[in-house]
Amino acid sequence: MLDKIKTIYNIPELRQKILVTLGLIALCRVGVYIPIPGIDTGVLKGYFQQVSGTGVGQLLGLVDLFSGGAMTSGAIFGLGVMPYISASIIFQLLVGVLPSLERLHKEGEVGRKKINQYTRMATVGLCFFQAFVLTRTLYTIDIGGVPVVPVYLQGMSFQLMASLLLTTGTMSLMWIGEQVDEHGIGSGISLVIMVGIVDRLPWAFSQVLSNFTFSVTPAEHEIGIFRLLLLAASFVVIVAGIVYITQGQRRIPIQQAKHTRGHRVYGGQKHFLPLRVNQAGVMPIIFAQSLLIFPAAIIQGVQVRMEPGSFGYLISSRLADALQGGVVYVTLYSFLIAFFCYFWTAIQFNPKDMSENLKDYGSFIPGIRPGGRTAEYLENIMSHITLAGATFLAIIALLPNMVSKGFEINRAIAGFYGGTGLLIAVGVALDLVQKIEAHLLMRHYGGLLGGTARIRGRRG
Repeated sequence: MLDKIKTIYNIPELRQKILVTLGLIALCRVGVYIPIPGIDTGVLKGYFQQVSGTGVGQLLGLVDLFSGGAMTSGAIFGLGVMPYISASIIFQLLVGVLPSLERLHKEGEVGRKKINQYTRMATVGLCFFQAFVLTRTLYTIDIGGVPVVPVYLQGMSFQLMASLLLTTGTMSLMWIGEQVDEHGIGSGISLVIMVGIVDRLPWAFSQVLSNFTFSVTPAEHEIGIFRLLLLAASFVVIVAGIVYITQGQRRIPIQQAKHTRGHRVYGGQKHFLPLRVNQAGVMPIIFAQSLLIFPAAIIQGVQVRMEPGSFGYLISSRLADALQGGVVYVTLYSFLIAFFCYFWTAIQFNPKDMSENLKDYGSFIPGIRPGGRTAEYLENIMSHITLAGATFLAIIALLPNMVSKGFEINRAIAGFYGGTGLLIAVGVALDLVQKIEAHLLMRHYGGLLGGTARIRGRRG
């Protein structure tokens, strides 16, 4: 491994890309520690701890995950890159609905740049709106009579100032991500999110070690040697499983048609069309979490206006509990993940366009007639492997709850055993390793794993 690191350092272009990426990522972490002027960060952190087990707390926790902990600190990067991700998703959905955007999408690089420009403009508006609402919400938060924003500061001028700072912070993160794409290595926005997630790992390790004891029979809420070894082994197995499924592909054999030019015969080569098992990535979990968290947050907001012990209060309490755990929660969560897996795959994967492209390039699937039959065949295969991907995502999404209850550890620590954070971290790390390996192979060096091993999709 040391030889591989030395090889990477000896390639000037690759070394420069990695150093630029590290510098930009370090810059994006600086804004996490710069609070918005006037906000009492101690009160804000106390509020987050107070509501951590509620629907509102889960919703804020999901946003805080993508901001790398900046929201908890009341920092200028408090919104993270969520507005940009939201705008990107909106335009991805609109491409399949609006003919004008669909035409732009098919124009190639020029059309893609135009859509990116629209996405940036939408990000500014969406970010300012979210920042304005968030700042207004801060006025209502206090602990023991001490507000997050002092009363003498509350007003339109503070809201505008804070909203502008939060919007500037998000646009700065978006710019950093684009600079990484252009001058660094890896996917910029994805790296910004991953670094924010990985930044919490030292805290999680310290929390586990603080409860660790060498005793074979530990007391309640203590972690003994056997439990610690089991936690470590579980983490390795879960990460290995995520890598296995993330890299998993179903490879469809493709035959290129032969054609004769003069006295020579061209074509006839065999290759593969790779279809990913987890085509939808982490998006189904994010959508499913959001849909389950919002009703719980709304119910708890309505409960504040109800009298404790009343019929409405008891019904709403049971609904809130059902949406935060138990059989109802698991069933709804799994169903929503499966639904959004198929929904997102249908948006990303178009079997009709793929069959037309194969036909235009003179390729075909052996035994399948080109055109409509090929599209039906690809759609049928994709529906089958999407079921496997949806099952995998449902298991990964539910693992943190299982680990938290089974090992009696903090829910924030258990979050590293599955869920959105671990999927993003592993997926981005794999993408980064693949791009570094591509640079090495292009210059006739061995891959990062050495020998003939490669970071690539396995055979289906």
